[in-house]
Amino acid sequence: MEMAIRTEHLRKSFVLGNKSTIEVLKDVNIEISRGSLTILKGRSGSGKTTLLNMMCSLDEPTEGRVEFLGKDFGGLSAREKEKLRRYKIGFVFQSVALVPVMSAYENVDFALRLAGYEGDRNKRITEVMDRVGLRARMNHMANQLSGGEQQRVAIARAVAHRPEVIFADEPTGALDTAAGLAVVELFKEIAKQEGATIVMTTHDPNLMELGDEVYEIADGEIVGHIRNH
Repeated sequence: MEMAIRTEHLRKSFVLGNKSTIEVLKDVNIEISRGSLTILKGRSGSGKTTLLNMMCSLDEPTEGRVEFLGKDFGGLSAREKEKLRRYKIGFVFQSVALVPVMSAYENVDFALRLAGYEGDRNKRITEVMDRVGLRARMNHMANQLSGGEQQRVAIARAVAHRPEVIFADEPTGALDTAAGLAVVELFKEIAKQEGATIVMTTHDPNLMELGDEVYEIADGEIVGHIRNH
């Protein structure tokens, strides 16, 4: 199967004020297939968010390389990486980060404008809001939506410009188990229908069986790998 992302001997370390070095990632080698839902599992401080940031070029490794959609991040300029993030990547965060003075519809429209979407924006917004089950609520403001509904709007916003890869950092962290499961099931549906590759971090053991692949991270190292399908 074609790879969307590959990391090779990835390391990340920081030098502290007392000149000691802390290793956040240690020789991480993973492969993520196109069109899959991959879960990075680990406790807080395990290094999973740092790894996610490396894979979307928000952070740079101390050693090693990241290949993203066939491109080596190490050979790209900051401007080229920014273009990749704008057009090829969607982001979903635990904090949701919706613009509070905008309706759900306007939040998605704003994201499409930023990505330079050239199609019929109204048609696409209606399509993705229908896909996340919120077409009837898309004119509501963020504070009129539940936590689970806000996260679904965030997912609609992330997929609206048709990115090839969606990164989700603890997208279920602020939700109860039922709402969290619903969000991950939605991710699986989107991966299938939109052809997107989805990489998400979580520490919730209830979600492990839903990923096509699960990488477990502890103390900056891959300590487990499960392929569910």
